[in-house]
Amino acid sequence: MIPAMDDLTKRLLSVEDAAAMETRGRTDAAVLVALYDWPDAPGLIFTERHSDLRRHAGEISFPGGRQDEGDADLTATALREAQEEIALDPSLVELRGALPPTATFATGYRIHPFVGVVPNPTELDLQPCPDEVETVLTFSFEKLHDAYAMRRLVRRGVAIHTPTYEVEGHLIWGATARILGELLDRLD
Repeated sequence: MIPAMDDLTKRLLSVEDAAAMETRGRTDAAVLVALYDWPDAPGLIFTERHSDLRRHAGEISFPGGRQDEGDADLTATALREAQEEIALDPSLVELRGALPPTATFATGYRIHPFVGVVPNPTELDLQPCPDEVETVLTFSFEKLHDAYAMRRLVRRGVAIHTPTYEVEGHLIWGATARILGELLDRLD
């Protein structure tokens, strides 16, 4: 059963509690876990990064990035990055809470996920940033639940056993899959 809006907030961490949690990583970053059609037919917004980027090339991720000096806090980072990457107006995001931070192994980021409810993407004019984002993707919770599998992947010559979600030919893995798994666990 999918929780109502107030219950959603109760199942998430407060921004303060999430910020106090320890995790590896040397560079702070933040992502926006944007929920739409909550609670009736929920889905999430992802990006597919360009394949020629220096970091996380071609990966499926939540909109986000490194904290800039001008960002008031990591929440501001997540909202700014979502606006830059997919043209999501921050005023349309209703922040509901946060998830535990997670680290990237290869690049050393400490990612802080913030959960926000947004209108249905068909009502938004989402535009991928041509410098970073190949396309904006939307997947329903139903498809994401059905797509989960533990897989052995080889990345940079190293075999890893990791949670994955393969949806419509797109493989979600790494930090994004861990964040997604944490969200789905909290909402089940």
